[in-house]
Amino acid sequence: MKNGHSLTAGGLLVALGIVYGDIGTSPLYVLKAIVGDQIITADLALGSFSAIFWTITLLTTIKYIWLALQADNRGEGGIFALFTLVRNSRSWLIFPAMIGGAALLADGIITPCISVSSAIEGLRNIRPDIPTIPLVLLIITVLFSVQQLGTKVVGRSFGPLILVWFSMLGVLGVFGLLNHPEVLKGLNPWYAINFLVNSPGGFWILGAVFLCTTGAEALYSDLGHCGKSNIRISWGLVKTCLLLNYAGQTAWLMNFEGSTISGKNPFFELMPSWFLPFGIMIATVAAIIASQALISGTFTLITEAMRLNLFPKVRVIFPTELRGQIYVPMVNWAMWIGCLIIVLYFKESANMEAAYGLSININMLMTTILLTFYLQKKSFNSIAIKVFFFSYIFIESCFLIANLEKFLHGGWVSMGISLSLFSVMWIWLNGFKIKKRYTEYEEFKKHLPTLKELAVDDTVPKFATHLVYLTEAHSPLKIEKKVIYSLFQRRPKRADTYWFLHVEVVDEPYAREYQVETLIPGVAFRIDYKLGFRVEPRMNRLFRHVIQEMSESKEVEIVSRYESLRKHNIPGDFRFVVLRKFLSADNELSTYEKILMRAYFYFKRILGIKESTGFGLDTSSVTVETYPLVLSQLTNVKMQRTEAK
Repeated sequence: MKNGHSLTAGGLLVALGIVYGDIGTSPLYVLKAIVGDQIITADLALGSFSAIFWTITLLTTIKYIWLALQADNRGEGGIFALFTLVRNSRSWLIFPAMIGGAALLADGIITPCISVSSAIEGLRNIRPDIPTIPLVLLIITVLFSVQQLGTKVVGRSFGPLILVWFSMLGVLGVFGLLNHPEVLKGLNPWYAINFLVNSPGGFWILGAVFLCTTGAEALYSDLGHCGKSNIRISWGLVKTCLLLNYAGQTAWLMNFEGSTISGKNPFFELMPSWFLPFGIMIATVAAIIASQALISGTFTLITEAMRLNLFPKVRVIFPTELRGQIYVPMVNWAMWIGCLIIVLYFKESANMEAAYGLSININMLMTTILLTFYLQKKSFNSIAIKVFFFSYIFIESCFLIANLEKFLHGGWVSMGISLSLFSVMWIWLNGFKIKKRYTEYEEFKKHLPTLKELAVDDTVPKFATHLVYLTEAHSPLKIEKKVIYSLFQRRPKRADTYWFLHVEVVDEPYAREYQVETLIPGVAFRIDYKLGFRVEPRMNRLFRHVIQEMSESKEVEIVSRYESLRKHNIPGDFRFVVLRKFLSADNELSTYEKILMRAYFYFKRILGIKESTGFGLDTSSVTVETYPLVLSQLTNVKMQRTEAK
């Protein structure tokens, strides 16, 4: 198995803790959202259960468990991992990737709010007048505060705790089902179709039904943490417990035929009164675990977007040595503020249901598009691919139409967050493309003799023993004009050895490869790094590794050239030169390009970090030089010379 994710009991337990938190907490609010204040009928109860069963089966089991998990990028999953597998098929596939990524990030802000609120509101079954909002805000604040510590130790207990949760779901469902076992007739799809088509307003319950599968995309994104075998096998237990609980809740509804449930939550009503405190505590823990998994997934998603040039480079911290364990401070606190605003604005989980589901529905549609191209790339049967595409586009479009009813009732919140994130991605991607398009390159070969002479010119003060530049040129034959200007004109920089480093992001998630090109023997070298889209470019560490290997193989000498230091075998100093661009006022751009580039540099200044920090460089050994980015020089500048009086 790739990445060591073989099928084991421990792997199955880890999958329970990491993968199923989001979809596993959906019984807290789904049936309550479907029923609302409607009068309970057998058609409503059986139709709702049938719709839930077939939604989980078609979207979660078939699309994600069977199909999407096939589309693993060297063991990694998620919409950006899927995009890297198909991005060479069509250039426009970047759009569904950005739309889906933005929608998934928006979902990450709402999920902790609705999960924690739904669990805490169970306390009203014990004490109806208890204020739940302060408790929800406190839990969310603690949750985001501990992210900087890492979750390595806490994460070990996630699996057993979620196992307790699913066991509770199954047991409660069985006891509820014993009262009305006839609700199992809802497994027949006729009950769902009949209710959706023939009941007044029946179609619109799809917006609430969709909430039962909102964790499916997160399930795919967590593929790299557990492996597909562990996810697929554990899904059997998860789906069984979920459906038993939904069946038990449906059986409870049958007791209210001809009346409403008066705002009660079927989930907590299944519990005996003596078990309520324990059930609420377990539900709260499950909600926190679900939120934790989604927050970690958001950090991973942002990091992938950065590596794919879809998001400004922000500070990333590695709190533990656990692979994939990352902490993004800016994103963490932005999500915390977003969660606080959502809780204070909506106040109740019932109100949050209106904002939930719409963005993740769009994400699923985008995943369907990307998955279709993946199946084509893998030469699946063309008829089967068409059946898959049109079937899931139809199903998910029906859910989307039903979800759009939520727009004015709170859905605009998630859509607004998604649109904002998409706008940042769009501006960053296109600003990066424009900047790259106008970067001027020169033939490096013609400058190498001058560089060789500069290295031994004693009339020029030595700048460093080893001088290092980061270059965007993909070919060793090319070099940026700005680098040549920095070397020879801005301030001639004499060094004993020159290094030119280039980083290429490749489709394999955790690739770490490098190649060395000798430009001038003993004087100038170029190193090409190929790093996976989930590998953080810590250039200090990566460069040190290459230097050590080259020194051991006698390809380069790293001992200082100063006689007083050389005789003591002291290594020479290394200095990185980072060239930072700013938008020149000497540009003649279209209105669209002006707005785009100003926004690009604004995001870079406000959201982004310094280039040296982004590449993991030690700031004590970095020289930063700024230079203007001239995209389109002013033309037709007319001036008239006059004689002095």
